[in-house]
Amino acid sequence: MPYTINEEKTYSHSLEAVRAAALAAVNGLEGKLASKSESDNPIKINFDKKILGKVLGDRTFLEVSLDAKSSEETALRLTAYPLDAIGKKLMFGARKGVTQTVVNWFYAHLEHNLKS
Repeated sequence: MPYTINEEKTYSHSLEAVRAAALAAVNGLEGKLASKSESDNPIKINFDKKILGKVLGDRTFLEVSLDAKSSEETALRLTAYPLDAIGKKLMFGARKGVTQTVVNWFYAHLEHNLKS
């Protein structure tokens, strides 16, 4: 069973708006940017085992790449996988559904911030 999730979505918003919503989603979910700067593309994010008071059991890494298809359309490519205790990609023993839960929460927060 592969632990890595690769997804792509298109949003009818500018690149800047999607980037701002993604960064707001990271803050809302108590994630930490792994990249040095908020302007980096892709945005690399580490999530702890506990998000919003809920213990999920595994740490999760998200890499979000943004690409402007036009001035009002942005493609978002997401790669997510579980991490071990020292921040390496977990190859076995991950809890089922944790990474997908984090991805779903990320999309929900991102889309909520886009509507705001």
